[in-house]
Order: sequence, then C-alpha cells, then structure tokens
Amino acid sequence: MKINLGCHERHLTGYLNVDRVPPADLIVDLSELWPWADSTVDHLFAHDIIEHLPNKIRTMNEAWRVLRPEGILEIAVPTTDGPGAWQDPTHVSYWNRRSFFYYEHGNFARERFAKSYGITASFRVLGEQLEQTPDGPRLSIALAAVKDL
Repeated sequence: MKINLGCHERHLTGYLNVDRVPPADLIVDLSELWPWADSTVDHLFAHDIIEHLPNKIRTMNEAWRVLRPEGILEIAVPTTDGPGAWQDPTHVSYWNRRSFFYYEHGNFARERFAKSYGITASFRVLGEQLEQTPDGPRLSIALAAVKDL
C-alpha cells in the first residue's frame, strides 16, 4: 500500500490519497491515531503536510508504526532557515534538518532522548536534498523504517 498524506488537490496515481477535507480518497485527521494497521504501508508520501500537524513525535511515531520494515517515508517541508516555515498561519510545527536527528536510528539525539520523549520511531536516512525556493529552503528527505520484527 502506498499513501499520499495531505494530498489536498495533488492526487497521485497508485496511491491512496488522504486528507482531512475533500477531494480525497479517504478523509482522515492525521493529528489523531492513523487508521492503518501496524507495518502495513510500503510508502508514505508526505510533501507539504507535516508542518500542518501539531505534534512532531506523534506524527513520526505514527508514520513509523504503519510502515513495514524498510518502508519509505518521503517528506518535503519548509525549513526554519527561511520565512516559508513561519509565514503560513496553518503551520503549527517547525522543522529543519536537525529535527530529524531525534528519529534517526543510531543518532546521538535519538539514542539519548527517545525513551524519555516517547519516541518509538526509528528511521535510516536514504537521501536528502535542500532546495532554495522564493519562500526559503525546502528540505526533502527520504527515510526507511528501521524495525526488528
């Protein structure tokens, strides 16, 4: 299963297109528990959505929970290094490259804080790219779910 999170009007062929408002294949509030079973999703496409979700830890934990081992989470997000992160009044969480350290398998930040912060998510970085846009830097990062099943 492949899921396009926060699809808005960008529907992807071959994906379940999900948003909290129509038009979407499935209406879901992603700030709540996600409706998919553990380890059932192959790919999550999350461009321009995670900054609209209020709880970073819940977002990353839910993505990790639903992904199968080695399943891919593909994120694109405006970074805090430019005005794009701050200007949209519907942005409620703020991200930069270092934000992902807390979910990165083997990273000092995850190893030190995950348990006390309630982080279960563990990802391996597959690749990343920083794009300069008129609204400032936009980070694209591909993560693979690290799971011991």
